[in-house]
Amino acid sequence: MNRRDFLRFASAAAFGLPLVAGPGRAWAQARQARRAIFFYFPDGVPGRSAEGERSAWHCTGTEFDFQLGRVLEPLAAFKDHTLFFNGLSMGSTDAGSHPGGAVKLLTAADGGRGESIDQFLARTAGASSPFRHVYLGAMANVSNATGDKHISYPSPGQSIAPDDDPVRAFERLFGAGVLVPPSPPSMPGSEAPSVRDRRLRVLDTALADLASVRGRAGTAERARLDLHAEALREVERRIETLAMEPGVNPEPGEPGLPTCDAPRLAAEGLDAGRLYAPELFPQILRLQTDVLVQAMACGLTQVGVLQASLHTSELIMSRFADTEMYDPGFDMRSHQASHYGPRHDEARREYRDYVAQRRWFVSQFAYLLEQLRLRPEGDGTMLDYTLVFCGSEVSDGNTHLHDDMPFLLSGHGGGAVSPGRLVDVGYARHGGLWAAVAHAMGQRIDRFGDQGVGPLEAIF
Repeated sequence: MNRRDFLRFASAAAFGLPLVAGPGRAWAQARQARRAIFFYFPDGVPGRSAEGERSAWHCTGTEFDFQLGRVLEPLAAFKDHTLFFNGLSMGSTDAGSHPGGAVKLLTAADGGRGESIDQFLARTAGASSPFRHVYLGAMANVSNATGDKHISYPSPGQSIAPDDDPVRAFERLFGAGVLVPPSPPSMPGSEAPSVRDRRLRVLDTALADLASVRGRAGTAERARLDLHAEALREVERRIETLAMEPGVNPEPGEPGLPTCDAPRLAAEGLDAGRLYAPELFPQILRLQTDVLVQAMACGLTQVGVLQASLHTSELIMSRFADTEMYDPGFDMRSHQASHYGPRHDEARREYRDYVAQRRWFVSQFAYLLEQLRLRPEGDGTMLDYTLVFCGSEVSDGNTHLHDDMPFLLSGHGGGAVSPGRLVDVGYARHGGLWAAVAHAMGQRIDRFGDQGVGPLEAIF
């Protein structure tokens, strides 16, 4: 990270500190999630077919005795760490529409006329983090995508774009890391400066610059500069204490896990000029997952979004080598496969590939959960203290409806939620889920979005 970029992000984080005391910040919850991740995949799932066949996604059974849908089988190892939902709805407005679902997904507001839950948590629960909000994508900006192709809304009707380049995202969060050789030692036997030390040096330089400018400023300008300097000192204090916080420098759960003093990204062979080559999509999504988990393990952020492609995706998933979809002689796109017809017809290639594609996305979500579980934190792992959402913008890919949405919530949220259950809500609007997630993150709000429903108590 260059000096200008780091100061821009550090200052933004610092100046948010006096604003932390918003609605519900004074409420203390004994069991509370430390972070939240939102994982998105495009084009729905093979839900209940137009001819009434049972969903290949949704679980069957009772609350504690249930069977995973065929598409969810890659999550078998995390069954006890996940809440599986039946019956959650995004409402009838724009039902049958991919864009209409995408704008409602995280906002719970028709037409996207509201702040998304990730942005709300970033400016409340995550306001004191060096990076309030980390939004990473894998081919989420292809063809210069904008607007409803993106799912994060800082303000009503206004989405922002994720960063599709994992190397650039890594450098923004960690500095050079191991992507370039470390700075040479100043003398024999000395150690190269760590990322933490390099960031502190940037702040020291900035504070010295401010002191120089202050000597030439008037009274009013000095007051503003003093406020700016104190904000930077607060960022400096947070960086200095990062290594002492739970989970920041954990003992590796397995050989080779990166640490906060030695972050790394295995991006060998990734060409920034080919970020939108479909055959590279699996590598890019894995790298973005690694970047986000490392950032959270090191206390750099508490709120992150991973957007895998975008709605009505033209991603050619038949080019994913070493997967059940792989067929170099035939191009099968995500959106193309989602229109598999009115029946779950195994004889139809679109349906077979669609099931395989959705299973693959679920396996990538499982990879995210595994990376959290590998890292010790407190008396457990990061997964025990995190809430991880997985979902798409429509239910069944063929009908595009917005009922019985394919939503999951994994992690224990520091004990705030009770996973390992099938939660059948009959019919409930999903704004209640976001209100409940906010509660689990220490934000007591009456409702979220424009749906007028309170927190979904069933998750607790």
